Amino acid sequence: MPHEPWEGVRDALVMGATPQRGDNGITLIPEPSVEGESTLNVNVFTPSPGADASLPVLVYIHGGGFTSGSPASTWYDGTAFARDGAVTVVISYRLGFEGFGWVEGAPHNRGVMDWLLALEWVQENIASFGGDPGRVTIAGQSAGGGAVLTLLGMEKAHHLFQGVYCMSGVAADVPVDKARDFALKFAKTAGVAPTRAGFELVPEEKLLALQKKAIMPKGMPLKALQSLATDGLILGPVMDGVLITQPTIDSIRSGIGSHIPLVIGSADDEFSMIFAMMKKIVKFIPTGFLLGGLGMKGERRARYLAANQDVVPGGSGAIAGRFLTDSIFRTFIVKFLEARGDAPTWVYRFSWRSPVFGYAIHCIDVPFFFDVLDKGAIGALAGDAPPQKIADELHADASRFLAEADPGWPQYGAKATTKVFDLESTVIDDGYQSVLPLL
Repeated sequence: MPHEPWEGVRDALVMGATPQRGDNGITLIPEPSVEGESTLNVNVFTPSPGADASLPVLVYIHGGGFTSGSPASTWYDGTAFARDGAVTVVISYRLGFEGFGWVEGAPHNRGVMDWLLALEWVQENIASFGGDPGRVTIAGQSAGGGAVLTLLGMEKAHHLFQGVYCMSGVAADVPVDKARDFALKFAKTAGVAPTRAGFELVPEEKLLALQKKAIMPKGMPLKALQSLATDGLILGPVMDGVLITQPTIDSIRSGIGSHIPLVIGSADDEFSMIFAMMKKIVKFIPTGFLLGGLGMKGERRARYLAANQDVVPGGSGAIAGRFLTDSIFRTFIVKFLEARGDAPTWVYRFSWRSPVFGYAIHCIDVPFFFDVLDKGAIGALAGDAPPQKIADELHADASRFLAEADPGWPQYGAKATTKVFDLESTVIDDGYQSVLPLL
């Protein structure tokens, strides 16, 4: 529900309370938790507080696997977009079981409802900050990228935005039966009935501790990674038959959202950092054994290796990381593009390799998108001297998309045109061809 109005001037120069409690440490982005009760906030960055500016608006939804993440991150700073003539709104939403768990006696998809309410707030209020409610682009990375795709597939949400920018996103589309089964087991572990009244008896700290234990992949590391690739997330937007009626990709295939411009892409090696952190062990594991442990065998494996010869010299860890990336992110993108058909779509790859990890890994593109390479904690992900040249280009393309609904390179189309961001960025055809053996 909307917040009650207040009288007078409100100090809004510090970050509000966040739904995230404590840093779960599962993202590579600095995402601090801020204590407080009122956790549903919007952070607005504007170059022109006047009501007549009519500037394009970016609404950003953070990632974190739908269980963590914070709108208070210094990486989600809209100063550069304000400099370039756009208003930025970074939103918060309920996370984990509180936001997405099945609870008898409570509405489903409470986190999704939070996205919708924030977007309604933008429609009603952003003109006071110089923004044009008719020129709103929603954007997000990782789970936030999945969020904007979910919204793209929800026809009833389309009056709230005019463009979509998806970074490393995969739609969760949790089946309602899966959500219910998890909730019943979760309630049993907590020792309460699987109802609103039951879960309200569980202290927040205990609920979060139980949740963290419950969502951790089970089994040996390779099996756990394979499970993530094949089974997806446990907590996320649920196909409840009301807000979300079918898998997002089916909605897109039916033509929903085909009038809305979309930019979509991923980093080349999203999850290769997992193997980079285990490189002393992985280098002794034969490629065939490692890929076999991830479910890649026989002729399919041979075709995949032939299509990814550029990765083979990096050894078994590089191949396994690329395969995991493709299984979770890049095959989904190719399927999504097929479903979009001729709809206005621009595709990219982020290929610049972190000198810390040796790969273009998950989250690496976020500080370039926001043009915040001077902010804290960049070095742990991108090294001491990340190239400003790439930030200038990527951020400029994103700003152009906000303003003109076109990032400046050719649409995907019949040639599968793809922009590759690197020290020397290029525009190529068939940019995701190496994924095809997995389809």
